[in-house]
Amino acid sequence: MRKKLVAGNWKMHGSLQQNAALLERIKAGVSGLACDVAVCPPYPYLGQVQGLLSGSGVAWGAQSLSEHPVGAFTGEVSAAMLVEFACRYVLVGHSERRALYGETDAVVAAKFEAARQAGLVPVLCVGETLAEREAGLTGVVVARQVSAILDCSGVAAMASAVVAYEPVWAIGTGLTASPAQAQEVHAAIRAQIAAMDAGVAKGLRILYGGSVKPQNAKELFGQADIDGGLIGGAALVEDDFLAICQAAN
Repeated sequence: MRKKLVAGNWKMHGSLQQNAALLERIKAGVSGLACDVAVCPPYPYLGQVQGLLSGSGVAWGAQSLSEHPVGAFTGEVSAAMLVEFACRYVLVGHSERRALYGETDAVVAAKFEAARQAGLVPVLCVGETLAEREAGLTGVVVARQVSAILDCSGVAAMASAVVAYEPVWAIGTGLTASPAQAQEVHAAIRAQIAAMDAGVAKGLRILYGGSVKPQNAKELFGQADIDGGLIGGAALVEDDFLAICQAAN
C-alpha cells in the first residue's frame, strides 16, 4: 500500500514572520496523521524551515535546483547545497519552470538525475496545457515528459522518486481536473512505468496538483492511482492545508 504524500509548494510567497506562524500550526495539526507531509519554501527560507521543522513529522524540500554540481552559474543552487539544509524533496520540471524559464525535457531530466545522485527525492512534475488537452494530446505530452526521465536515468530511478501530475490549465486557475480525468492520466503514467518494471510502478507515488482544495481533496485522493497532492495556493492557508492533509489520512 502506497503511503499518501501531501506537499506544499509555496512558490514565491512567504516571510520570516508568516512562515513561523504557518509552520507552527502545520506541525501541530499533522501530529498523528498517517500520511507524509512536506513543504517546499523559497530558497532563502530553507534554513528557517529546517530549524522549525527538525524533529517534527513534516519534511521539507526545494522548488528547483541546478543540474550542475558547482561553477559559474549565477543565481543557481546545487543539489549539494540543498542537502546541507537537510532537504528531502526537490521539485523538478514544474510547469512554471518549463513555461517561464524555458526548461526543456532534457534540462528537467538532468535536474532529476542531479537530485537523485545527491540523495534527494525528485518530485517530477508533468502535465499538459489546455491547448494540448483540447487537441487530444494529454497522453502523448505526459508520456514524453516521463520518457525523458526514463531515457536519462532508467526505470529503477523512479523507485526513489515521486511524480506529480499537474494539468497546466488547472494550476492556480480554480479549474480542476475531475477525479476521473486525473485518475485516467495517473493510471497511464503508472502503466508506462509498469511496462518497464511492474514492481517500481506499483510502489511509485503519483500526486495530483492543480487547484486542490479541502472541498475536492477527498474525492481526488480516493482514486486508485492518486497518492496525494502537490498543493499550491492552499498550502499557504493553514486551515486549508491541514484539511487537505486530513483528506489524505
